[in-house]
Amino acid sequence: MLKRLFAAVLAFATVGVASPALADPITLDSSDIGSSFTIDFDGFVDSAGNTVDGLSSSITFTLDEVTGDSYSFSYQVNNTTDSGLTSNLSSFAFNVDPDISGASVDGAYSFAFVTDGAANDPSYPNQIGAVDVCFKAANSGSCSNSGGVAEGQSGSGTLTLNFDPDASSITLDDFYVRYQGITGAGDVTSASGQGTTTSGSTSGTQVPAPGMMGLFALALAGLGLLRRRRRDEESEGGLQPAYA
Repeated sequence: MLKRLFAAVLAFATVGVASPALADPITLDSSDIGSSFTIDFDGFVDSAGNTVDGLSSSITFTLDEVTGDSYSFSYQVNNTTDSGLTSNLSSFAFNVDPDISGASVDGAYSFAFVTDGAANDPSYPNQIGAVDVCFKAANSGSCSNSGGVAEGQSGSGTLTLNFDPDASSITLDDFYVRYQGITGAGDVTSASGQGTTTSGSTSGTQVPAPGMMGLFALALAGLGLLRRRRRDEESEGGLQPAYA
């Protein structure tokens, strides 16, 4: 029975590890110039994480230059929305450590909205809340705006993050995108998306999904109990254990 319990727990833990997790934080310094990483995004409507099937996108970032007080990137946005849906990817956002003092962007997205501690700091809908910076296709007072890259299309450009004082390394985290003009998803006409996976030549440290460490601990405890029971049975039967 203990063997079956341990096998079941281990199988469940394995399935949990294989399921998608949120995108990893990305740490960069001058040694990473030329490195690229890609963030994949889902599409969801509310804070509970209910997703809209077919609503998806990805962004590839390449670190082009580091000057101490600035980090410059090329970006390519891919709106991979399908399944008969339409959408415009109107903005993308992320958090930065250390705090940025300013940002600029060109190409498919022409406006940067940076946190400065004021009442109109950038924030994302769907109860995501405050973000450090968002890059927008239109000039508006929020990160939720019109325009952007339509479904099946790509858009590219460059962006720069500025720091004061200089930053010897930076970490990007909490990646989001905003979908506007959605059709084909019932009453849903706009949504946000969170970064779900990270791939590329630069990536952060993988972190187990929530609850996985507890499952591993339970599996290990079950294995220890199984081994102890076997020792007791062998001792009662006058046999020497097969292992120390």
